[in-house]
Amino acid sequence: MHKEGWSTIIVALAIVVITVVVLYVTGAPHWLSASLLVPEIVVSAIVINFFRYPNRTFKGDELHDVIAPSDGTIVTIEEVFEPDYFNDKRLQISIFMSLTNVHAQWCPLNGQVLKVLHEDGRFKKAYLPKSSNENERSTIVIKSDAGPIIMMRQVAGAMARRIVTYINTGDKSEINSELGFIKFGSRIDLFLPLDAKVLVKMGERVKGNVTPIAKI
Repeated sequence: MHKEGWSTIIVALAIVVITVVVLYVTGAPHWLSASLLVPEIVVSAIVINFFRYPNRTFKGDELHDVIAPSDGTIVTIEEVFEPDYFNDKRLQISIFMSLTNVHAQWCPLNGQVLKVLHEDGRFKKAYLPKSSNENERSTIVIKSDAGPIIMMRQVAGAMARRIVTYINTGDKSEINSELGFIKFGSRIDLFLPLDAKVLVKMGERVKGNVTPIAKI
């Protein structure tokens, strides 16, 4: 279970326990007990599932592979102009995370962290293209051990209200290491060199720290 979820899980389970105690003490009828407890138990199960944190180890080319930083679905593969850091054209690959996906993020490659910047913003639906520049976001720029520089962006979604980034400017980015966490629906954008070889396709489901999405 992920450390970011313990407080939320404890609250969800406490609500279920309190409801059980109140229903027992008051002698509530079975139909009322069921109508209250079933939704609470379902919500608690969803919360526990959301904060799961699988133990994964990447087994591939650690020098040239860019690894999916998170679980989700590929929603963007396109050439774009990136104005915030590179100020030139880049290959953008975006991963949308639904509520059922693992929401932890792993480092996408080995290298040196050149910049980490958190920016407040709006909370549009994460699958919309404008969410990358308008929503709350955290930007991480990494110079890979292979040479090229990439940018990764954690983007909040309509339900997300907290982005956590564990690495800082000057840190090492290391494969198999956790980079951060976004609570509830969200999105990850990667900005790669134009000559990167894309290994995924639109609509493909990827697994964080498992699926190579490009070679640089």
